Amino acid sequence: MACSSMITLSRPTLSPSPSSSSSSTAPSFLPPNPLCHVTTLRRFRTVRSKSLGSTKKQLSVSASASLQALVFDCDGVILESEHLHRQAYNDAFAHFNVRCPSSSSSDESQQPLNWGIDFYDQLQNRIGGGKPKMRWYFGEHGWPISTIFEKPPEADEDRVKLIDTLQDWKTERYKEIIKSGTVEPRPGVLRLMDEAKAAGKKLAVCSAATKSSVILCLENLIGIERFQSLDCFLAGDDVKEKKPDPSIYLTASNRLGVSPRDCLVVEDSVIGLQAATRAGMSCVITYTSSTAEQDFKDAIAIYPDLSNLRLKDLELLLQKVVPAS
Repeated sequence: MACSSMITLSRPTLSPSPSSSSSSTAPSFLPPNPLCHVTTLRRFRTVRSKSLGSTKKQLSVSASASLQALVFDCDGVILESEHLHRQAYNDAFAHFNVRCPSSSSSDESQQPLNWGIDFYDQLQNRIGGGKPKMRWYFGEHGWPISTIFEKPPEADEDRVKLIDTLQDWKTERYKEIIKSGTVEPRPGVLRLMDEAKAAGKKLAVCSAATKSSVILCLENLIGIERFQSLDCFLAGDDVKEKKPDPSIYLTASNRLGVSPRDCLVVEDSVIGLQAATRAGMSCVITYTSSTAEQDFKDAIAIYPDLSNLRLKDLELLLQKVVPAS
């Protein structure tokens, strides 16, 4: 294997609500037609259209990009994983009896930290990577006591040890969940991957998650043969900065030997969208229930899933993107 009309809503403010238990659902305004949101951009000024076949403004394609590489995010795109990661984090907090000083009552302070559904949806859509999530949370709400450290760690090396220990245990727990056989890929992903490979396009997966957990996900969800045939595979371990930093996509472009303008990224969140566009790549969004209300104005198209999307649709979309001058 080589390397590897639109509504803008204000983003919610993160608040410590670890006991929240309400679930997120896709808002009713999102249309059922998966080809409903198609937006042609002038890096990234939009010209809206109702369908792939009818645009209000025809743009010259003489300088347009051609689809040479299709790049997938993993979590949220290949699998809907937010609830699985949240479960694994909470299991880690319980295992090490992690308790933060910002609990609102003495009774709650006796309970391990638990990230609620609504809070985690906001957290994972604002901060990429597990370790940065925990460092931000503990920085905001106080460093915890735990079976790792009886007192809140003050030295940075102790804080690093705490986060590393929690992340390592969480990763192993997440692997157990994936191995259970209860997780399936999102609709249309496998077919689109196969179409891309059959057409001679480069295929890549770029995830901010830990490499070992991404490998496990891919081997179990897309199959070992598809995984080994990837032209590029990058995980959070492979770059210094996490999304929305563009490093992972710039690295992929370099290893694929394909110009960023000829790469098309499939993402599910605004963090991933920002990483792709900052790398100079066009991006389509396949949102989840956790990301449906985010502002995807810089995406060239938005879909509820990939079930009705074909490679030729993506090629047409990319041809209509006019590169920045």
